[in-house]
Amino acid sequence: MYIGVILLLIRRMTASFGKLQGVTLELKDGLNILQAPNETGKSTWCAFLLSMFYGINSRERERAGFIPDKIRYAPWSGGAMSGRLDCMVDGQELTLTRTTRRQTAPMGEFQAVYTGTGDHVPELTGAACGETLLGVSREVYERSAFIRQAGLPISQDAGLERRIASLITSGEEDTSYSEAADTLKKQLNRRRHNKTGQLPALEAELQDTERQIAEAEVLARQLAEARAQAEAFARREAALSEELVRLDRWEAALQRQALAQASDAAQQAEQRAAALRQRLEEDRVPENETIGRLRGAIVNLETTRKAVDKARAERDEAAKVLLRAEAAVNESPFTGLTPEQAEKSPLDLPSKPRIPLWAILLLALCAAVLGAVLYLTLKTLPLSIGAACGLLGISVLVLGLFTGRKQARWETLAAEARQRRQADLAAYTTLYRSAEAARAEADKRSATAEALYNTLSSNEQGILLEIRRFAPSAFDVSTADSLLRECATRRKALAEAEAAAQKARLRYELLAQQTPAAESSSDPEPAPPARSREAVTGELAQVRADLAAARSAADCLSGQLHAKGAPAVLQSSAQHLREQVAALEGEYESIRMAMTALESANTTLQNRFSPALGHRAAEIFGELTGQRYSGVVLDRTFRISAEPSGDGIYRDAALLSAGTADQLYLAARLAICDLVLPQEQAAPIILDDALANFDDDRCAAALRWLKEEGKRRQILLFTCHSREAGFFAGDSEVSIQRLTETA
Repeated sequence: MYIGVILLLIRRMTASFGKLQGVTLELKDGLNILQAPNETGKSTWCAFLLSMFYGINSRERERAGFIPDKIRYAPWSGGAMSGRLDCMVDGQELTLTRTTRRQTAPMGEFQAVYTGTGDHVPELTGAACGETLLGVSREVYERSAFIRQAGLPISQDAGLERRIASLITSGEEDTSYSEAADTLKKQLNRRRHNKTGQLPALEAELQDTERQIAEAEVLARQLAEARAQAEAFARREAALSEELVRLDRWEAALQRQALAQASDAAQQAEQRAAALRQRLEEDRVPENETIGRLRGAIVNLETTRKAVDKARAERDEAAKVLLRAEAAVNESPFTGLTPEQAEKSPLDLPSKPRIPLWAILLLALCAAVLGAVLYLTLKTLPLSIGAACGLLGISVLVLGLFTGRKQARWETLAAEARQRRQADLAAYTTLYRSAEAARAEADKRSATAEALYNTLSSNEQGILLEIRRFAPSAFDVSTADSLLRECATRRKALAEAEAAAQKARLRYELLAQQTPAAESSSDPEPAPPARSREAVTGELAQVRADLAAARSAADCLSGQLHAKGAPAVLQSSAQHLREQVAALEGEYESIRMAMTALESANTTLQNRFSPALGHRAAEIFGELTGQRYSGVVLDRTFRISAEPSGDGIYRDAALLSAGTADQLYLAARLAICDLVLPQEQAAPIILDDALANFDDDRCAAALRWLKEEGKRRQILLFTCHSREAGFFAGDSEVSIQRLTETA
């Protein structure tokens, strides 16, 4: 069916790619209508076909608004990405496979073999497969025969430019205006771009070098001034140092005078101390330790005397207490007895009342008389005896009751007497014990007072005896204390004299160490200085600080001058920089002229290519729109405009309706395919919903054009509508397939 020889015909595709998992798609020659609803893999099949020809760029990285194919079309099953493409090339059946060995390089393993033999096709490699089979690079193919609905507008690309340039000029595809212009622009910007580039850098370096030369000259002048100032300060320092030497001589003379005076004072102090020491030795005055001990003993005597007085007062008070206790004991009825003896003494009580025997005998006699009378009267013996016994019993009972009352009163009186006796005994015992305690306390106080008095007398005599060894007139304590005070005063005077002598000697020795010896006895006495040492040292310190600052400034200036380099070197460097600037400015002007010439040449080439491309696009666009548009123009950036029939004004594609704009871009794409794709290789055209925005009439016109074009090359039209399949219903020259989720 094809006119001429067809070099590439896709027969079968099997994909593990995105949502496609081991799915196979059979294709025929000519126009293939592949109808499928949304989300069944139409765009995935298109991307798979492009990846089988050109591979997947594994260096692409995900970024905002962009997902690389290696992520977008990773198999949903989680398996490795792979694919197989069976095709016929120049009459030979080939099988292309791409598999994934490393996860970082999906479909990186490529193999091309002759179908049925397994023999490798040597001229096909994974990197060059697409360009070898289709005759153009991926960039050119994507901007010509690979047509998506979302990618109908044509973007500028260096590969497409090279291809167009090869068609217009010598046929070589190694030149591109944009690449050449970019190269020249980079070279131009390399030399100068606003404030960056080689020229601004050299100019800044030259300006810095000239500034360094000027600063070096200023530094040289400042260095000379600093050195002159430092020399002046050094001379002033020497003069002030000489003045200090004269001050030292004058002060040394004064120190020698003070040393002589200190020597005399030390001798006088030592003589006075020696005289005092001699008089003390003659008077046998004891040492301070002995004086202190004796005075402490006298103080202790006073303490002891006070203790004796206190003990005597306590003794007298104890005696008074004893007298009162003995008087209280003597007033007791138990006086003269101990508490034990008093407790054993009998209690003075009347005898206890008892029934008297005579009363019983008298009652018995009365009873006998009564019995006898009754017997004589009654002449009845039992009655007489009974009456006599009854009278006797009643009498005895009455007498017993009377006696019992007396005994009860006696017991009460006896108990009271015993209680009084116990109370008197307890009181007596307390008084007796108190008297004994008072007697013991009085004896104790008396003994204590006597012992303290004896101690006082003994200590006083011992102290007076020891003091009379060096003070015979000390016969009482007050005199002894006065003499001891006088001795302490004399010892204190000696100690003060010795301390003064030692201090004077130390001052003399210190002055002797500090006083320099006289240089020569013949040297005249130095004259008094005109200024004080403070004034001279203050000025010398200031001069030395100024000298150090001047020398530091000179050193700093010298270092800065040395860091900037020799003036001759700086001048040579500046001259070299001027020559470089002049050379770069010449290059900059030459590049600018070359860019102007390149722009002019590119305009000429565009003027040669654009008419042909516009003419072919206008023919196709006219067929698609029913000749409503008669002209199409494209500039060098592929910005496209259309001229309505009968209207001489070109309208930009942005001003057209969405469907018309898609038709205009499709016409331009198909025109580029005619002019750019190699005629002898007839690369297939892939359309992914490219007719979605077409109305029915223009869609029919486009389908007729594609069917006619299908006689020259294979065309794959993926669509989500059924009108394309309906349009070719019953047409055996067009292959129609309806894809499903699994197909």
